[in-house]
Amino acid sequence: MAATRAAIAVVGLVWLVAAVAVGASGRLQALQPPAPQLIVGALTAAVLTAIAVVGPVRRWAVGVDVRALVALHVTRLVAGGYFLVVYYRDGQLPYAFAVPGGSGDMLVALLAVALLVTTSPRTARGRWLYAGWNVLGLVDILFVVATAARLGAAEPGSMRALLRMPLSLLPTFLVPLIIASHVVLALRLTGGPRNGPQAPSVRRAPA
Repeated sequence: MAATRAAIAVVGLVWLVAAVAVGASGRLQALQPPAPQLIVGALTAAVLTAIAVVGPVRRWAVGVDVRALVALHVTRLVAGGYFLVVYYRDGQLPYAFAVPGGSGDMLVALLAVALLVTTSPRTARGRWLYAGWNVLGLVDILFVVATAARLGAAEPGSMRALLRMPLSLLPTFLVPLIIASHVVLALRLTGGPRNGPQAPSVRRAPA
């Protein structure tokens, strides 16, 4: 398992470096809708396919701590806050995207922190709370992607900031990971003992 974790970390780092390089090159800025959304969809599908068909990756996804997957979403606090900064600083993102999307991402991130600090996913109540948060987070990220697609199709230049660094890391790296993690969390939290958080074992007292 340690070797699998190390391999996944290396692949993730290579992916991140590639996303930074592509974003810094400026090539993404020439893309027109729906190309950015297709990139998000293709990368998300690639992650989920790897989880489904690559044995070590699948075993890692089944065994990884649910809280580690939720912790990934704390990054949405930074992303959502940056949406608001970009909008209020120079209006490079439209209000209909930046304010609802940024506020929603920040709310999801803060709720993730609250869950991680106060609630264990090993209890029945905790499992329901994590599942409810997961639904909210998935709806929020799908709303963000759909809104970007809608506004970009209506006025392509309005979403150009998402194709420049550092925001270009969202469609090319972070958003696919976030969506894929929501899918894995849904399976882990609703899929029974095999996929769900393992409850602590209870020893029976000798008769």
